Amino acid sequence: MSEYHKIELEYILRCSPSVLYSFLTEPSGLSEWFCDNVNIKAGVLTFIWNKDSEQRAKKTGFRDNSYVRYRWLDSPENVYFELRIQVDDITGETALMITDFAEDGDEDEIKLSWDSAIQKLHRVIGS
Repeated sequence: MSEYHKIELEYILRCSPSVLYSFLTEPSGLSEWFCDNVNIKAGVLTFIWNKDSEQRAKKTGFRDNSYVRYRWLDSPENVYFELRIQVDDITGETALMITDFAEDGDEDEIKLSWDSAIQKLHRVIGS
């Protein structure tokens, strides 16, 4: 049985929390940076990559303009990925805090995958 390790990442993005939140929660927003397409049916999101690879998830928590948490249906109950928006009170900078889990040995691959997705998000939101 695989062991999962929590990964926490932080990225600074130049956009309002409400605009960023739509990219984290709406199928059209997610498909611009996270995957190629997203379909929702009966509360299950199907994330599609390269037209032939897909993964299903459920939204397990959210607060408008603050955070969203998804759980992959093929992962253990306690494994999820969370996208949290944090605004610095002093600088006003918007940070995207990501919590994800990686199986043994996959930590670097997961981090590189998020780095790549966030680069795409930067381009999409023009930050």
